[in-house]
Amino acid sequence: MILLAAISCLLNAWSILAVNNGLARTPPLGWNSWNRFACNISEETILSAAKSLVSTGLKDIGYDYVVIDDCWHADARDPETDAPLSDPVTFPSGIKSLSDQIHSLGLKFGIYSSAGIRTCANRFGSLGYEDIDAKTYASWGVDYLKYDNCWNEGLSGNASVSYKRYEKMAKALNSTGRPIVYAMCNWGEDQSWTWAGELANSWRMSGDIGDLFTGYDPGCPCTSLENCTQFGYHCAVTRILDWAADIAPFSGPGGWGDLDMLEVGNGNMTRDEYITHFSMWALVKSPLMLGNDLANMTKETFEIISNKAIVAINQDPLGIAASRIAQMPLEEGDVQAWVGALADDAKAVAIVNTSPANVTVTLPWDDILPFQLTDYESSIRIFDLWQRDDGQQWGRELAFSSLLSSKTKLRPHETKVYRLETERSRASPKFTVQA
Repeated sequence: MILLAAISCLLNAWSILAVNNGLARTPPLGWNSWNRFACNISEETILSAAKSLVSTGLKDIGYDYVVIDDCWHADARDPETDAPLSDPVTFPSGIKSLSDQIHSLGLKFGIYSSAGIRTCANRFGSLGYEDIDAKTYASWGVDYLKYDNCWNEGLSGNASVSYKRYEKMAKALNSTGRPIVYAMCNWGEDQSWTWAGELANSWRMSGDIGDLFTGYDPGCPCTSLENCTQFGYHCAVTRILDWAADIAPFSGPGGWGDLDMLEVGNGNMTRDEYITHFSMWALVKSPLMLGNDLANMTKETFEIISNKAIVAINQDPLGIAASRIAQMPLEEGDVQAWVGALADDAKAVAIVNTSPANVTVTLPWDDILPFQLTDYESSIRIFDLWQRDDGQQWGRELAFSSLLSSKTKLRPHETKVYRLETERSRASPKFTVQA
């Protein structure tokens, strides 16, 4: 049995740097084409995803961005204006027409480029073409730009150089007058979490995610973010989560740490692993960009990504990322406790089992609450966000023990997420004087 006790509160509001463009006051929600389709995309692929967001009800939950990733490009730019052009075969109607159709569904439209001479899939990039590209994107009705880091001509290696390169697109987007969410994707190079918030609405903090839960992949060689120079790809969920624990305080309204697109539903993880993946991305306030085939997803996948109680934590107006406040190493993996402040004095609590073992965890609720229950006459409500209530909504209320602690069992790679709310039965004592 594992005891997670003596939990210290790390939930004070942090001073963060956030771009002041009025956008992304909560983490963006939507769908991106890359994880499932890579370069095998067309306007039919994108429209199918957009229509699925509407028909499944995911749009009503908040998923409203439809983002084309790499490979929408023609072979070259317009030879006269240098404006970007789309592939006439896969996007015969043009990007503007596709954007209009997506907007007609009540959704927002996003596109991709790279702060280099080529994109990661070797299409033309935007380095040196920031102004014409931003103007073109605005004329197409783009609402969101994912901006990558490939082929950057060596313009990296320290924060100042990287900042200046990404600043050019930030200024170009702002000068269009159109509100466009700026999603920087430099993989955490040059410790971007310390400066990217001044420029962008979100900033990638690791190499590309893979559809795997744990373990080492040679494509993702760094064991920590400190001094990492090869951020790579096929990074496991648990590795990205470990890195996020160190930099969560840099996220906040208008500037979010991006743990990469979601792999839920792509088939290489178990249900418990996908729940952990989805839950923890939500708690640390990462943008939630679905990366599966929405038109052909299973009921199990839909149930995970449509959990309104988990999405509500991600979209909480306070905008404070959860912090890892305890970590118990096991033979393979560990058990972690994460706590995040929510509006109205509520808290989100996640207990994560990254190990292949069944574990029992003792939860000291009195240490987790915003104040000691013994101080005031109060009551506590605890909701398990991965259990359904009698109305089949996520978030079953649990009985609260007078012992101020409870035990929970976790399967291998399972995560439990709780919402804690307090109700005071009387007001706090007031200052009075008797003569």
